[in-house]
Amino acid sequence: MPKIILMMYVTLLPVILAGIANMMWCKSGILVSTAKPIDNGKSLPDGKRIFGDNKTWKGVIGYVLFNTIFTLFWGFLCKVTPLEGLDFFYAGHENTVAFNVTVGILLGLAYSLFELPNSFLKRRLGITPGKTISGFFKAFFVFLDQADSIFGCALVVWLFYDLGIWLYLLYVLIGAVTHIIFNMVLYFAGLRKNMF
Repeated sequence: MPKIILMMYVTLLPVILAGIANMMWCKSGILVSTAKPIDNGKSLPDGKRIFGDNKTWKGVIGYVLFNTIFTLFWGFLCKVTPLEGLDFFYAGHENTVAFNVTVGILLGLAYSLFELPNSFLKRRLGITPGKTISGFFKAFFVFLDQADSIFGCALVVWLFYDLGIWLYLLYVLIGAVTHIIFNMVLYFAGLRKNMF
């Protein structure tokens, strides 16, 4: 089991790095014209926004761009070190530039797209973008906020390596817990406004 968990981290380290880079990218003044909401400010008949202002085209571009860059870099590093044997993507596929570009794009799209259902649900419940609910369901939404993108990224891993349902769910759980710990570190370092 410790080796499997290590492989999980080795495989998705580019995603962690891309998430940090994308946070800085979205706050930067680069390509401000793409910082428009994916839902174009539209609301459903219930009068509530579809996704909200925090889900932007700039974020999608950043996730795809940085996941591709970091996956390419990681592929090169794995090729010249023993790390290649610990990466699920290379268990049954050759570590090539074309393969890494494909994986990077898929990881970026999965990260972005799998955040949207959570945002859609939170808008229906009247939860402010970037915030979580209080009360009984708070723990559920804190977990979901950290796990939503992991559901997508672990699914990309499953496309190339037969994880099976239990390993897939373990991946999501470990990914969510890791995300929570990162948020706490960023909060205490003063780099994040809210812990969750």
